[in-house]
Amino acid sequence: MRKDIIAMSRKELRRLPIIHKVMEKRLTQVKAAEMLDLTDRQIRRIIKKIQKGEDQAIVHGNRGKPSPFKLSESKTEEIKVIVEKKYYDFGPTFAAEKLLECEKIKIGKEKLRQLMTGWHIWHPKSRKKRKIHQWRERKHHKGEMIQMDGSDHDWLEGRGLRLVLMGYIDDASNEFFGRFYKCEGTFSAMDSFRRYMIKYGIPFSLYMDKHSAYKTTRQPNLEEDLKGEFAKTQFARSLDELNVKIIYAHSPQAKGRIERVFETLQDRLTKEMRLSGISTLNQANVFLKEYLSKHNARFAVKSLKRGNLHRMIPKKLNFDELFCIKEFRTIGNSYTVHWKNRIFLIKKPSITMKKQRVSVMEQFNGKVTLKLKGKHLLFEEVTTKDLSALVKTQKETQKLIKKARIYYHPPMNHPWKKFVISKRRSICV
Repeated sequence: MRKDIIAMSRKELRRLPIIHKVMEKRLTQVKAAEMLDLTDRQIRRIIKKIQKGEDQAIVHGNRGKPSPFKLSESKTEEIKVIVEKKYYDFGPTFAAEKLLECEKIKIGKEKLRQLMTGWHIWHPKSRKKRKIHQWRERKHHKGEMIQMDGSDHDWLEGRGLRLVLMGYIDDASNEFFGRFYKCEGTFSAMDSFRRYMIKYGIPFSLYMDKHSAYKTTRQPNLEEDLKGEFAKTQFARSLDELNVKIIYAHSPQAKGRIERVFETLQDRLTKEMRLSGISTLNQANVFLKEYLSKHNARFAVKSLKRGNLHRMIPKKLNFDELFCIKEFRTIGNSYTVHWKNRIFLIKKPSITMKKQRVSVMEQFNGKVTLKLKGKHLLFEEVTTKDLSALVKTQKETQKLIKKARIYYHPPMNHPWKKFVISKRRSICV
């Protein structure tokens, strides 16, 4: 065999003796096709090629030739300049997407991975041995279970405040909803869940961790103890009023779907906001609303079964009375309610109000309302000095009323004085 001829592969060398036997009529084409996992038509084609160009004709015609799809050196250099300038910390998959979306350059993610590795921009991660956890099957219907969590991360990469992303992911469809807040707490949980309800409806159950805003360690108070209930946080109380089942996760791995989404967003969303120049909380929320449509279009999946278990929001539902700080207090004898070192004096009281349990609701804007048996009460906030002064004036007015009281003395001819009461009978004189 000549040296200038390209060497055959092992596969082609294994085929060659069998093809020669067919050409020498020592083996049938059908039998050779069975041995080589080819069709008898392909065997005839190979024989014709060998008859024309000897044994080297079995080698593929494109062997040794450059691929027509190979990137030119100028194109490779252009991609290198763009990646080093804008996408230096992007992963190959994400960088390939942004090159196509923003730069109109189409390149495969594996090809870009090879180039970025060669340019020492991307360093392949070594796979760690992970603990094996039992995989939980997805829920079958949308709205059957929503995983909720907050991710505290430097989302703006130092361009602004450190934010928390409150996220909700549907366990069945992997559809994600989220909003940025300054911290993770009762307000952020209630406000984000309220926005989720308005968009999707009321879910059947909510799966979350044991954060202090979601689960409390205090002992149940008297009212909860009499009802046989556990102590609840304000957020858990609002979910209970909506008849949403609460499921607490005992480990981060238990709510792995929301944790993995946060890993993806911490990689992709932070870079997207960097490219768009996002630096404030309001800008981040506006951008997130647009970004999530693209995110869900790519990462959402089809639920196993049709049907949506989200419930419609009742028309008479009052969001302000549901998502607030709500506690119960007893009305005192002076028609006052004491709450958080504050005193509220009820206007236009009635005798039946004393010792009644009234609900005190504080909105997140500071507004306080009192409600008794479904009716709002008129009240004013007073101090201890004002209350003592009010009691003093009430006593003084009572004394004046007693002094000014007019006593009526009936005359001698009044009918009441004409009656004589005896033991036997009453005789009118």
